[in-house]
Amino acid sequence: MIVELGQSEVNLNVTRQANGPLIRKLIVSNFRNYSNASLEPSKQMVLLLGNNGAGKTNLLEAISLLSPGRGLRRAQLTQLNRVKTDSTNENDTIESQRQWAVSVRVESNGFQTKIGTGCETAVADGKSAKRLVKINGDIAKSQIALNDYLSVSWLTPQMDRLFVEGGSQRRRFLDRLVFAFDALHSKRVNRYNHALRERKKLLQSWTQDTSWLNAIENSLAEMGVAIAVTRQDLIRRLSPIIGKSMGLFPSAIISMEGEVENWLEENSALEVEQRFREELKKSRAKGPAESNQIPGPHRSEFNCLHSSSKMEASLCSTGEQKALLVSIMLSHAILRKKECGSAPILLLDEISAHLDERRRSSLFELLQNLESQIWMTGTESGAFSDILKIAEAYNISEGKIV
Repeated sequence: MIVELGQSEVNLNVTRQANGPLIRKLIVSNFRNYSNASLEPSKQMVLLLGNNGAGKTNLLEAISLLSPGRGLRRAQLTQLNRVKTDSTNENDTIESQRQWAVSVRVESNGFQTKIGTGCETAVADGKSAKRLVKINGDIAKSQIALNDYLSVSWLTPQMDRLFVEGGSQRRRFLDRLVFAFDALHSKRVNRYNHALRERKKLLQSWTQDTSWLNAIENSLAEMGVAIAVTRQDLIRRLSPIIGKSMGLFPSAIISMEGEVENWLEENSALEVEQRFREELKKSRAKGPAESNQIPGPHRSEFNCLHSSSKMEASLCSTGEQKALLVSIMLSHAILRKKECGSAPILLLDEISAHLDERRRSSLFELLQNLESQIWMTGTESGAFSDILKIAEAYNISEGKIV
């Protein structure tokens, strides 16, 4: 039975067992400000407490890299290597020359799986860095294999401005929500963006030979429509959940707006693909400078409306924008629990920021109902007073778990 969040009261002094994947052990090596560190959580809720700059978010980032993509900071692989400081001793210096690595032991349905990821090639070798993924000691063919074992979602302070920044950030946010259900969506998005860049290069040196251009535009039309359809499908499934308020968090109306989305309202996907090809062909004469102005999912807009006030999210207060973000993430977690059997592991960085005491209490209650593992960071334990008795807390100080 799927538990509707906010429908029943939860005793915050009672430990509830997560029914999804649990990280039972986390190890990081030469990662950010960590030389070597490990922890072995046993509870559903994990708190990482410490001063700013201590390394709390670095641990969340390490976990986020156990899902396909570039993690919660979207960092380059070489940026993840441990940064040497004035206090680095000789042994640490030798150790820091090695590449970073993250590994976990995950428990799910009574089975344990060892998952690891890291940087395979050093830049000093004159080669580009390459990410390596291992599952139970075997090298995985691609990062997509991670989706078979873990689903990870996150909220960070940088996302607090999601509704007021550029559209690309909102599209990336929505695409990550799609990845949790369709791992191939990431490949489609990456290939689509690559094809856009290749088309621009071809237009810069375009001759009468259109064979390569036709091939790229065919791929753009096919993948572009697939991306738009997949996004729309998630919004359709998500809307009934986010359309209801949860605890003290607002309900919302979400949608995608763009030319391809408009075409899909009245035409089949195949018909839209053909129209997309025609629009691409017409735009060739505009040259490479206008190549990104063509219609497509790279220009579509993810909209969010506060249901009660009927106000666009970008016009809401900072606190309401944060509350809307929480509503979307909780709704997404409920949907995944309903369709896949378990909610994702949630990484909530400085989640108490912009939430008053009443909303924090409501959030903790809702999170418990999800029955998934929740990792949270904060500078003060007082913000988590409602759950201190049932959570597992670790103090973080200068790249060490104490």
